[in-house]
Amino acid sequence: MNSEEFREFGKAAIDFVADYLDTIRDRPVLPSVEPGYLHDLLPTEIPDNSEDWKEIMKDLERFVMPGMTHWQSPNFHAYYPTQTSFPSIVGEVISAGLGVVGFSWICSPACTELEVIMMNWLGKFINLPESFLNCGPGNGGGVIQGSASESILVAILTAREQTVRRIKSQFPDMEEGVIRSKLVGYSSDQSNSCVEKGGILGAIPLRLLPTDENWVLRGETLQKAIDEDIARGLIPCVCISTMGTTSTCAFDDIPALGEICNKNNIWFHIDAAYAGSFFCLPEYQHAMKGIELADSFNYNLHKLMHVNFDCCAMWFQNCDSVVQSFTVDRIYLQHQFQGQSLAPDYRHWQISLGRRFRALKVWFTLRSYGKAKICEILRRRIQLAESLEQKLRTDPRFEVTYPAYMGLVIFRLAEGCEKTKILLEKLHERKNLYLTPTNCHGKFVIRFVIAGIDPQEGDIEFAWKEFQTVVNSIVTRDDQISMMETNIIEKKKGDEETAWMEISHDQNVEKIK
Repeated sequence: MNSEEFREFGKAAIDFVADYLDTIRDRPVLPSVEPGYLHDLLPTEIPDNSEDWKEIMKDLERFVMPGMTHWQSPNFHAYYPTQTSFPSIVGEVISAGLGVVGFSWICSPACTELEVIMMNWLGKFINLPESFLNCGPGNGGGVIQGSASESILVAILTAREQTVRRIKSQFPDMEEGVIRSKLVGYSSDQSNSCVEKGGILGAIPLRLLPTDENWVLRGETLQKAIDEDIARGLIPCVCISTMGTTSTCAFDDIPALGEICNKNNIWFHIDAAYAGSFFCLPEYQHAMKGIELADSFNYNLHKLMHVNFDCCAMWFQNCDSVVQSFTVDRIYLQHQFQGQSLAPDYRHWQISLGRRFRALKVWFTLRSYGKAKICEILRRRIQLAESLEQKLRTDPRFEVTYPAYMGLVIFRLAEGCEKTKILLEKLHERKNLYLTPTNCHGKFVIRFVIAGIDPQEGDIEFAWKEFQTVVNSIVTRDDQISMMETNIIEKKKGDEETAWMEISHDQNVEKIK
């Protein structure tokens, strides 16, 4: 393919992406295929001769698109959002065209220095303590990792190596292998699955500690676990706390956990993969209390900052900790400028050697949107979640298990777990919405997160109609009347809206009858 063909191909590809995102509401969010569908459609070997790009694009539409789950659809409400945007896509294309492998400053100075600047921009945007910033008074700094999973693994590995060094300096005769065999870490039973996986990859047993009735990991729980392990001859090494858990967006007791970790020489990492984006809003600044006690911190730009996957921002209070832990400095990697604070060799801050020019798409996105627009869109997501919560509360067949927070609503059917499971199954059979469940203190509940590239109030109305259609098909008339009667009895207890509820109840019962 020559440059002229590339221009034509590239224009067609951009048109394809633009058309796809413009019409994404028209597509069922879930595909109608069975496992193995693509294996039956594509050849089993590479073609012998080159094929025209136009034929490849036709096959993309015919074979690949029918098997897509549409993450950018505003009807995608599962997991957490992974966003994209036109500026980010352009940045990704240019990054791919430049083909930089920026593991050190000398490999491409602009690649490294733009990343340093972007991490300072982002840190200031969410009001991260200056001690985390490259431009701050201390030895802090940020790096772009691929995902929160990578960031957490880097934190665990850094904690492991720093602890081994510290114990070895205190007890020179103790073998490193013995030290490593005694290491133990902590997290909450509400932390993301990647935390547990990070412990496996890092060869550190991680205890998933129980949370309270609000799904919060408390300081006394952590202290008790530390005391138990020290008594058993183990060495507490790392604690991965969460600001915004996957299940409910709950926040651990960060100030208490941080003080305990600092007192016990335990590496304290905060995972704010989803919730971190909201810290740019003044009304959520209070949620950052205690963050200054962390050794490292991360949040995903690809969730709510309009930067396409993969892109996770991670900061350290002391960059030397990660550099000391990961440095392997072969002669062919060395250069005359290494060691300067404005020219970090990011290969020492991550698992892999090579790295992409991710800072370019961050730069394009932040400049194209600006602070005000990003804040406006985040507030809209919060309002949309609150709008759905209000609708759920008007129907006694539903129970809001956890109030809407940061764009996430947790609910179930008042009839219980089995009917809630049926609701979710029926919704997915219709393929118009995609949601995921979680378990909250033994209750099977449904998570509804505001995702998609451009969610609007109309999308909430659409989801609500889907809920109503399915619930009407699975909840019997007698069940509906019983739930309404139970609901009105409960509401009578001190509810200022008792009279209105009685009238509403009578009208609804008559409609059902």
